[in-house]
Amino acid sequence: MWFGLLALLVLPAVVAWAEYADVVINERAEEEGMAPVIYPHWFHRIRFQCSVCHVDLEFKTAAGQNGITMDKISQGEFCGACHNGEIAWSVDNCDLCHSGKAGLETGIRGGHETTGPGVF
Repeated sequence: MWFGLLALLVLPAVVAWAEYADVVINERAEEEGMAPVIYPHWFHRIRFQCSVCHVDLEFKTAAGQNGITMDKISQGEFCGACHNGEIAWSVDNCDLCHSGKAGLETGIRGGHETTGPGVF
């Protein structure tokens, strides 16, 4: 595990593509000069039950329908409930989430890929 943490500190940021079942969030990112967010849905899903995010944190199950903003995240909403520097890395590490290639459209990648609202 320490090697993974060391790699995050030493390796330069890499621009990524979305893999199967990842969620791309790009309603505002590129407009505000940031790379799109690639949310690794299954990476989180193997660690947490669906209800943690979709009930407790009130994430809607349709991509692009949550109104996520960095302001809300910084105030502890959405991703900020865990990405607060205590449970998981803080929002100060922008490139860990904003890692997508320019032009990626909001949606779910894979079996039911969409460019708008999609169901997990």
